Amino acid sequence: MIGKILKQYKIEDILGKGGMGVVYRALDTRLHRPVALKVLSPEFTADEDRRRRFLQEARTAGSLSHPAIAQIYDVDEVEGVTFIAMEFVEGKTVRQLILDRELDLPGAVEIAIQAAEGLAKAHEKGIVHRDIKSDNIMVTRDGHAKILDFGLAKIMDSSAGDSTTAANQRKSMMETIARTQAGMVLGTMAYMSPEQARGQDMDHRSDIFSFGIVLYEMVTGELPFQGTSPIDTLHAIAFNETRPVTTVKANLPSSLHRVISRCLRKQTQDRYQTSKDLVSDLKGVQKEIESGITSHIPLQDRLRDGMQSLKDLTPGEWLWPTVGVLVGLALLYFLFQNLQAWLPMFIVLSCLGLIIYRRVRNRRHRFMRQFAAKVKKMPEVRIIIFQQDQATVITDKALARTYVRINALMDNINRKKYFGDPYMVTIRDQVTPEDEHQALATPGILYVREDILGEE
Repeated sequence: MIGKILKQYKIEDILGKGGMGVVYRALDTRLHRPVALKVLSPEFTADEDRRRRFLQEARTAGSLSHPAIAQIYDVDEVEGVTFIAMEFVEGKTVRQLILDRELDLPGAVEIAIQAAEGLAKAHEKGIVHRDIKSDNIMVTRDGHAKILDFGLAKIMDSSAGDSTTAANQRKSMMETIARTQAGMVLGTMAYMSPEQARGQDMDHRSDIFSFGIVLYEMVTGELPFQGTSPIDTLHAIAFNETRPVTTVKANLPSSLHRVISRCLRKQTQDRYQTSKDLVSDLKGVQKEIESGITSHIPLQDRLRDGMQSLKDLTPGEWLWPTVGVLVGLALLYFLFQNLQAWLPMFIVLSCLGLIIYRRVRNRRHRFMRQFAAKVKKMPEVRIIIFQQDQATVITDKALARTYVRINALMDNINRKKYFGDPYMVTIRDQVTPEDEHQALATPGILYVREDILGEE
């Protein structure tokens, strides 16, 4: 296909392959601009009625205009080849950013907000994407999210229509996917909603479920539903509950877990009913991350999250806490049965308990000293402050790698904790002299760079 001209689009290079076709970089010879040209596989357009409906739906999706949606320029068929000409977006997919470890928590939430706003715009017009995944969200070089492949979306039909025909089309599509390469199957199915996996009717809440999977992947680095085969993956999506993100990766706010959990509810009526509501809650999470102030969590939500965390523990994770409790109960039983005989042992155990208590009580300062000892080796770090389970790191300029390294160090500290809330870290850069002077006046300073002391 390289060098071939379809309409006014001259194909120059291949950008990638997917389950539904091949994407090329092409030149629009009329407007002299680069475009992404997606050429669809004949399997998806062999049926005349499906091809006609697809062209109609793709042209309608082309009417979408939003900064977070890659614009569709043209949809057509030339010499039996069906293609979509889309905005060429320079950057990386969210999947690439995850694999390259270039996403920190604030960046992931910002990308999620932008993408969710794009979804909200599409849903307002009655358009469902149907293929939201980390490979279909690009991030430009200046940090703007763009949802790709809206040309493959489906217009939500509120009328009754021919349900038998629609069901047959969905079944045919699933059969076609099942015949593609195994990697493509797993890559696509891992982001499906339960109703999509079953071939049932879908609406905008299916996109919200798939979006929740992408958000889960962005903040943890792993997919919530995985299997060794397509059947295993579909079963996990339909029946398995996900591990809370706060147990997969430490130092994530519980408010983020609640947002993701609501997106991933099995029943559509239990999810966010609109993407606008999702955007609103994500902005609340963003404010919490930026300010470092945790919002109040209702008791009911805390109990539900706690029970879910217990349910997600493996037998190995249950073993040692259970053994510890049983040993403690046995010691108390023998102690009270033979108080006089066990009195010396009780005194020894009390002393040991006191030593352990003092060590546990001082663990916060010990952990933070370990954290500060490693963070201060980074040349851009100016000041480190720790107050009430919250660390603040002030830097000259916080690059992406600064966020990644500092968050990774805090994650390592939190993994050493056996109980208690995780420690949080806030990174501030390019602060004003007044703010820096005020920070130096606060208690809990663990480190100040030598040149800052010289300035003072």
